[in-house]
Amino acid sequence: MAEPKILYGGQAVIEGVMMRGRNFVSCAVRRANGEIVLKQGTIPKGVYAGVWSKTPFLRALPLLWDTLVLGTQMLTWAANVQANDELAKEKKRQEGDDTRAVVNALENEATMEAIVGGASGAVEGAALMMQAERESESLHPRPSAPTDGKGEPHAAPTTQTPKEQEGLPPAALYSTLAVSLGLGIAVFFLLPVLVASFLGNFGVTPFWNNIIEGLIRLALFLGYLLLIGRIPEIQRVFMYHGAEHKTIAAYEGGAQLVPAQIQKFSKEHPRCGTGFLLTVVVISILFFVLLGDLPLPLRLASRIILIPIVAAVSYELIRFASQHRNFFLFDWLIVRPSLALQSLTTREPTDDMIQVAVAAFQDVRQREERLVGQV
Repeated sequence: MAEPKILYGGQAVIEGVMMRGRNFVSCAVRRANGEIVLKQGTIPKGVYAGVWSKTPFLRALPLLWDTLVLGTQMLTWAANVQANDELAKEKKRQEGDDTRAVVNALENEATMEAIVGGASGAVEGAALMMQAERESESLHPRPSAPTDGKGEPHAAPTTQTPKEQEGLPPAALYSTLAVSLGLGIAVFFLLPVLVASFLGNFGVTPFWNNIIEGLIRLALFLGYLLLIGRIPEIQRVFMYHGAEHKTIAAYEGGAQLVPAQIQKFSKEHPRCGTGFLLTVVVISILFFVLLGDLPLPLRLASRIILIPIVAAVSYELIRFASQHRNFFLFDWLIVRPSLALQSLTTREPTDDMIQVAVAAFQDVRQREERLVGQV
């Protein structure tokens, strides 16, 4: 049986992009010096190539693993790379301050010698200044940009292996994930229940109580996206998000993977995780309305227990709608709202951001193709 086409996915990280296939993952990040570094990984067997990845409703589980586990791991690694670069810049700045202090002292000494010793002292002082500058240059040489052999600078990706840039250890990673997931469930699933239950004291019927709960959840979700979109650092992440979408769309459209061609594609993509979350929020309203009136403890528990089921149904709905966009009901009610929401989480990327996305995509694609060639 022929190998089915790989649906590549990805995620934006701090100053970079993660791309994953069926068996491999690559994350590319641009460092402060312009260099593109890569973190490569292997996806556990069975996540995207196992039976459950091909079984309806169960195949949403790898998507959750992709976002929660793999995405968090790459996010922490990318953040660690940038943090190390910032520490290096700060250390270099402090060393530069110390060097300038030495140069200033030598300059003052040369000036005094010129005043006291006349012309000969001035010559000696100048020699001291030149010596100090040479010593400073030898201690802190100016970095030179790599070239492609024709004198043109480039930023060839390299694999990042130093231990200090590997990100959080597993225990810290999963602790961070648990806290983040707990906060997300508390804010977006439990808080709307409590607010809606309070409104029930004023005569709101159970049906409308569940509708109000869903609308509060939707408002919190949209408000959260609007607020974080105002943070400059997050805006750059959203630009890399657009780079990820454009690169995958260009590959799926058969275009050449160069910035000039990739930029022609849309920054919105039907398989975006933002659209998936919107669908989860909307479908959850229908699910919870069908549950009717429940005691508050059972109502809170149901919101947590049903999350995987709601996610599975949402995934299948998005998948089906994307394959049947010619039917206007699916296109206008499911696909188009998802694409419209992505205007909050994507921005038009620059060409150098596209280069980072291509570096990650080409790396994971080549490894996937090599693996298929070995079978």
